[in-house]
Amino acid sequence: MDEFFKKIKISRGLEIEDAIMTVTEGERAIIETPFKKKGLKVIWYAIVVALIMLGARVFYLNVVKGVYYADLSKGNRIRNIIIKAPRGKIFDKFGSVLVRNVPSIDVIIVPSDLPESREQRESIAKNISQILGLNEEEVGGIIESQNEKSLNPILLKENITQDQVLMLAEKLKTLPGIFLDNTAIRNYENSLIFAPIIGYDGKITREELAASQGYLMTDYIGKTGLEKKYEKDLRGVHGAVQVEVDSTGNVKKNLGSVNPHAGQDLFLNIDEGLQKKLYDSLTSITDKAESKTAAAVAIDPRSGGVLALVSLPSYDNNLFARGISSQDYKNIIDDKNLPLLNRPINGEYPPGSTIKPAVAAAALAEGTITPQTLLSGNGGSINIGVFRFGDWKTHGTLDIKGAIAESCDVCFYAIGGGYGNVEGLGMDRMKKYENFFGFGSSTGIDLPGESSGLIPDEKWKENKIGEKWYIGDSYHAAIGQGFLTATPMQLANYTAAIANGGTLYLPRIVNRIKGSDGREKYISPEVIRKNFVSQDVLNVVREGMRQTVTDGSARSLEALPVAVAGKTGTAQFGVENKTHAWFISFAPYENPEIAMVILMEGGGEGSSSAVPVTKEVLQWYFTRDK
Repeated sequence: MDEFFKKIKISRGLEIEDAIMTVTEGERAIIETPFKKKGLKVIWYAIVVALIMLGARVFYLNVVKGVYYADLSKGNRIRNIIIKAPRGKIFDKFGSVLVRNVPSIDVIIVPSDLPESREQRESIAKNISQILGLNEEEVGGIIESQNEKSLNPILLKENITQDQVLMLAEKLKTLPGIFLDNTAIRNYENSLIFAPIIGYDGKITREELAASQGYLMTDYIGKTGLEKKYEKDLRGVHGAVQVEVDSTGNVKKNLGSVNPHAGQDLFLNIDEGLQKKLYDSLTSITDKAESKTAAAVAIDPRSGGVLALVSLPSYDNNLFARGISSQDYKNIIDDKNLPLLNRPINGEYPPGSTIKPAVAAAALAEGTITPQTLLSGNGGSINIGVFRFGDWKTHGTLDIKGAIAESCDVCFYAIGGGYGNVEGLGMDRMKKYENFFGFGSSTGIDLPGESSGLIPDEKWKENKIGEKWYIGDSYHAAIGQGFLTATPMQLANYTAAIANGGTLYLPRIVNRIKGSDGREKYISPEVIRKNFVSQDVLNVVREGMRQTVTDGSARSLEALPVAVAGKTGTAQFGVENKTHAWFISFAPYENPEIAMVILMEGGGEGSSSAVPVTKEVLQWYFTRDK
């Protein structure tokens, strides 16, 4: 203690040891007493506890939560800038490009980079609206509705013009939170011709984003057609550049990158030339007709590959890919001819007499008739009580091949419902074989949203309409009328099964998928069913369809360079006695390589409108190489 005081000088300049000399022993005790009080211990305990707590907090922040706060800090200065993967291209069977990508620039908002000041955000909304030609209040609403801490980009406007790009590039430093996003949009070649097949893609919606993993709010996604069906294949894998940014989101340093992987390319069974020819031939007819609606499908009966699929009227899918305007969209949806309806797979129509080969096959297979059975034309009608079931003309006595060729309604009334010495199949047996040929269920074609058509039966009518099944219902069903409906795709696939000897294939538009590494995945033909009708039965049906061309209602096709077989159809619809015109065909007769269906909605008789289109298309198809 003495040594301690010796080393301290008092403010008057006296040596402490001199002061000590004058201190008595009692006074020394008084000086030493405060250091021994219990209060000093409390202070020391408090200091120790505080140091322990501080150490624990430091340990918690650096060790327990260290990774979390490091990531949080890193997120404020390190950011991944997405490099978007190009979408896969689409080609026809010969390698012609049907869909390609073209560069595009979008304007996006990154909420976390927007200024905190409301006045500054309002100024940004005003400036960006003037440049992009947007409503200032709407832009302001988008900005104010975002989570201010979010790093997820929000699309403001897609596919801006070059002038807008230049103006924005000059002002981006004064528009924190606003960025230009390099992307690509689809360019659809011959858009009107191929839109029903290709469909289109567009910016992802919030609902689609919630249902799809791995997408950004600025991504494109397939909406219809092949773009939707093969979304997983066409879509690539995005890459990213990791960069260091300042507080306003400006890039200060590049820290590395991961390259994107392009989407896979689709090679189709579609024949571009055939698709164009079918479209042009149908258009030339509809341009002159009252009805502007039509459909066509061509299939390779050897594999089920879809060679062409046409729907009229069509639409420009580029409008959707580039961000369709409200006026253009209104024009499309207000069109009474429904251009967005994909008629080949979604249109459900009474098939008319095109169903007769299937009914004939059922009767031959069930033994209710033979190839030699003579069927009476019965003077052009059958009368059941007060009801008269007429024919389109009076026929004589015919065998089943002649009944197919001349499309005798009375003969098929008897086959379907029974009359005279002919046992009727009844609806259950007709339905059984029509189901075999693919009617009443979707074909499974690789396009989304296919309809199934309808093959009714007694139970269906009772449940749906509340009436029992009458013989007249069977008569109507036997000639493809009444409650029956079918899609053009179903009729094309059924025709292909007759052509190839009884194999019903799953129709396929895509032939193979090619990755960016050059590897190809082929889509092999898939059989739905086969051998459901004997070859002998099908041979009789095929001969009847051949006679349609040689001796029946499609004689004009005899002039073609190959032998053709077919069947006309005239199907009533509505209450104004209007009719759809059908024609199904396959060629060459002995070794078929194409099966085709033509539908002219409200086109009158099949022989007068659908047959001429068939003739023009097949003439081109079998002579183009020459």
